[in-house]
Amino acid sequence: MLDESLLDTPEGLAEADRRGLLRGAAEAGARVRTAARHAAEAGVGDLKPDGRPRAVLIAGPGAAATHTADLIGALAGVGSPVVRLAPTGVAPAAGALRWELPGWAGSVDLLLIVTPDGTEPSLSLLTDQAYRRGVSVVAVAPAQTPLAEAVVGAHGLFVPMATAPYDHGEPLAASSPGVFWALLTPLLALLDRVGLLSAPPDELEKVADRLDHIAERCGPAIVTYSNPAKTLAAELADALPVVWTEGTSAGPAGHRFAAALAELAGRPALVAELPEALAAHSALLAGPLAASADPDDFFRDRVEEAPALHARVVLLRDRPISGLTAAPAARDLALSHDTPISELEPEEGGELETLAELIAVTDFAAVYLALASRA
Repeated sequence: MLDESLLDTPEGLAEADRRGLLRGAAEAGARVRTAARHAAEAGVGDLKPDGRPRAVLIAGPGAAATHTADLIGALAGVGSPVVRLAPTGVAPAAGALRWELPGWAGSVDLLLIVTPDGTEPSLSLLTDQAYRRGVSVVAVAPAQTPLAEAVVGAHGLFVPMATAPYDHGEPLAASSPGVFWALLTPLLALLDRVGLLSAPPDELEKVADRLDHIAERCGPAIVTYSNPAKTLAAELADALPVVWTEGTSAGPAGHRFAAALAELAGRPALVAELPEALAAHSALLAGPLAASADPDDFFRDRVEEAPALHARVVLLRDRPISGLTAAPAARDLALSHDTPISELEPEEGGELETLAELIAVTDFAAVYLALASRA
């Protein structure tokens, strides 16, 4: 159960936050600026690419690589296919994971490696394999790791991951806000240089400013009733989040939110994109998880038994460019089944800015839910 009183106790939240998750969310803007500086110092701005790569391959462990590939794929559009190389292995440990290049990968392709660890032997072997086949390699990982040495030895480009002192206290959560922006930002700068997407330095600065703005609105000192992240966390306390997204930027934000809820808060969530979400989840909203299911179960022990888990729709939207939107139909479907709905829509801005806002608010919400649930 959620301890809602803890949400409005900054000292209690700080004490419960042993992994520095709130600090990582609050410092996301600073992490973007540091990561952009690392990319510039590594020589990203001096690259003279011959053109767009035929395909972009992304390798790395866990949610960090998955979210990065999802977001870059959404931003790149049809410019070049973005393929995540999923690892195989018997355990999610650095020494057990294995990555392989697809048979078609060659000199016209680009391999991006992202990891908050850098000790994975298979990623170093993947770097050597890419070098032998002429695939260009760029990696973002902690400095002075085996992967850093392998990338330099393969004549690739290595960008040190922007870290903070508290990152080294406990193992980094792959869904941690600090980890995500530290790994993603240098790749945005690189792919802007390659011409695959638009993320010039001034746009990255706007992203950092937007993240700072969200940190001010959603920080632990801001009370729940005026804090959108705390409000969302409280609304999801006893709910199954059914996350519906609309728009290019909202899709990756929704998938990241579901992953963060699972990894950080131990909460399941479902994700689908509008308008197909309406058909995919219609039966779910009408079934036993509906808010109206068994509302007056007289025989339930309301003291000893936990409250029943009911669905709550979380609608994440971009600002629509045209008038076409499935949001009214989504609201009608939810309300027709007495299902509550939470909505998040970013303020006006560029594509990266609006995406950053959706990610930042939901990151804060996942962290608050994790801290207040474990108290």
